[in-house]
Amino acid sequence: MGEDLEQSFVQQLGENQNIIHKICRLYTSGADAHKDLFQEITIQLWRAFPKFRGEAKFSTWAYRVALNTAITLYRKSTRSVSTVDYEKHQFFISQEEYNFEEEEQLKLMYQAVYQLNDIEKALIFMYLEDKDYREISETLGISEVNARVKMNRIKGKLKKILNP
Repeated sequence: MGEDLEQSFVQQLGENQNIIHKICRLYTSGADAHKDLFQEITIQLWRAFPKFRGEAKFSTWAYRVALNTAITLYRKSTRSVSTVDYEKHQFFISQEEYNFEEEEQLKLMYQAVYQLNDIEKALIFMYLEDKDYREISETLGISEVNARVKMNRIKGKLKKILNP
C-alpha cells in the first residue's frame, strides 16, 4: 500500500510540477530560494497526500497547499517587498520568438506583481492561469464574490502601478 501511495504521488507531482514552479517564481527571487521553496512545497504535499481524497482535482489541491506554503514562508521571511534582479530571471520567450517589447512588458508586469501582498499575488497568479472564480475561491478559501471584488481591486492597483 505504501508503495502504491508513493507511486501515485510521484505521478501526480510529475504531471503538476509546473504549478509549483510557477508559484516558486512568484514568491522567490533567486535560484536557491526557488529550489528551497520547491522542496518545501513538495514535502508539504507529500505530508498531506494521504489525506487527499480526490474530492477536488489534484491540481486544485496542489495549488492550495503550494500557495499556503509559499505564503507562510513569505510571511516568515519578510515584512516588506523584496527587490528582484530581473536580469537574472528567465522570461518565457524562446530565442526564435524574441520580442524586446514583449520582454519589457513582462518585466514591468513582474515588477508590478511583486509589489502586491501575498494573497493578491496568489489571486492574480490563478487569474492569469485562466482559473475561474469558483476554482480560485475554492483554492484560496474565500467566496466567489470576495474573489471577484479582490480581483477588481488588484486590477486597479496594477493599473496604478503600471500607469502612475
